[in-house]
Amino acid sequence: MSSKCIEANSDLHRQVTDFCRHIAGSAQITAVSFFDYCPTKAARTKNAAEAVVIIRDFPPRIMSYVKVIDGRSIIIVAVDQWVFERDVDRGFLGEASAGTLVFPYSVINGEPYLRLQEIMLKKRLILELLANLALSFPEMADSLCIKPEYFMYEVMLNRVRAFPPLASCVSNFMRDAQQMKQTNPTLHGYMEALRQLEAEKKVILSNDYVMIPKTLVASSKKPKFRLANISRNAPRNFFTPIFQAFPQLLNLFNQNLEAFPKIQTLSQWKKSLDTARYSVDPQEFIFTPTAKGLVSMADRIGIEDFVKKKLLNGKKGKIKRENLGGFLNDVFLIRADSGGGEKRVLVKRFKDWTGFKWFPLNLWVLGTRTFAVLGKARLEREYAISELLRSEGFNVPRILHVNHVEGLVFMEYVEGENLSISIKRIATSETSKAMSKDLEKLNRVGELLARVHSLNVALGDTKPENVIVDLSDNLYLLDFEQASHGGDKSWDVAEFLYFSGHYLPPLHSNAKAEAIANAFINGYLKGGGNVNVVRKAGTSKYTRVFSFFTAPAVLLTMATICRKTEKQG
Repeated sequence: MSSKCIEANSDLHRQVTDFCRHIAGSAQITAVSFFDYCPTKAARTKNAAEAVVIIRDFPPRIMSYVKVIDGRSIIIVAVDQWVFERDVDRGFLGEASAGTLVFPYSVINGEPYLRLQEIMLKKRLILELLANLALSFPEMADSLCIKPEYFMYEVMLNRVRAFPPLASCVSNFMRDAQQMKQTNPTLHGYMEALRQLEAEKKVILSNDYVMIPKTLVASSKKPKFRLANISRNAPRNFFTPIFQAFPQLLNLFNQNLEAFPKIQTLSQWKKSLDTARYSVDPQEFIFTPTAKGLVSMADRIGIEDFVKKKLLNGKKGKIKRENLGGFLNDVFLIRADSGGGEKRVLVKRFKDWTGFKWFPLNLWVLGTRTFAVLGKARLEREYAISELLRSEGFNVPRILHVNHVEGLVFMEYVEGENLSISIKRIATSETSKAMSKDLEKLNRVGELLARVHSLNVALGDTKPENVIVDLSDNLYLLDFEQASHGGDKSWDVAEFLYFSGHYLPPLHSNAKAEAIANAFINGYLKGGGNVNVVRKAGTSKYTRVFSFFTAPAVLLTMATICRKTEKQG
């Protein structure tokens, strides 16, 4: 809960209390907190300390004072109780008056009151951070596993982002907090706040992890939610610098008194501020589940380190990297052999689509659909949809590890042939019997896609190459970086069919185009697919996109079948 970073100085506290009574006059003092986080006694004598006095019916509402005690500057913020409680409850002043409650502070007066306000403040800040995560990771937010330490560190860093001179204080706290671990009383406040939020059904606690409820994730996708989230940060960015500037500049001046004459440029002065180096990255405490266990979002394991650690188990062995190409992504097949048999893993590197890579793709589908462009967003979709489908019983490659920092996804390699091979065989087959086995696969793919759509998920990239038939004749779905909840299902149908038509020769292929379309559509409807989704796929909105590389006769045949599809009885 509240904490004391140094032993209480009774004389100092008594003098602070006397001055607070002078400020309050006849008004009642509700509580007084004292903030003095200094790692060493020598530094403490130079730093300004801060006291916050909460006064009932304080006419000025909020005022700042400076009191020099034993040669040390004490900043005293006097705030009306009503204003203080609004600051705690809704960030009325951007936590400018209540912000010290998120740091280690000592209590001079009114401990029960300050303890209650601390928990209320931390409950609100936790919910705001969860909302930020839901906005930042809309597809995978409800699968994140979060350690309580995340909230403690992220709240402090948010205050640094609003006012950088707080950096030194936060850096010092982080160094000490790592040593205190679970005995850290500042963390205890977040633990109590989380327990209360769980009782209110606003968070989920599971095996020492915090998880974001699906209701919050769903709400975060509404435009009004995003606007409200932005407006919440505005007071913090405005008021924090105003109320924190004076004590922090006093600290800076006191600690750099001898150095100031030597600082002659703005860049040098800025460099003097940037002395703090954070020892903790809050992202270390956010985890994503994989087939091999939880992975921190701060994890930076590279390809070679992963292979040595996970595939070779630390042993020496042969490593081969095969570049599988990809116009928009880097895809590698990694082979590792330490003498006990070859192990393979597929690695996908997600980079931002910019410049010449993005322009032709955007031009190609103009007016029909939009693509996720940023590597971070595409990695998130790849991970989230893959895990969703796997949990629903679909065959997808298992995700073994994720490096969010460098945009790497390590996944299981599925041996088999992609479905384009089957379509190419159909294109060269001379009899219906020769095509029957491959057409049956298309029927199964249609049924599989309908099951995906029943989850209100559109895959976004349904080229036949993204379906693998393994050695046991099982169908595996691949490539979910453009998948999304509530996406365009007709695009999925259109892309699969018209890309399939791309492999058919331009002349005398109408019958085969018809066979392919019927096999796939019959499977889709058998799997519960919506007939209107199929009919829409036959409209010009979709056919014009694929007219560049699919023969007109083939395209027309398939589109006509789509538009004339009837609901199965």
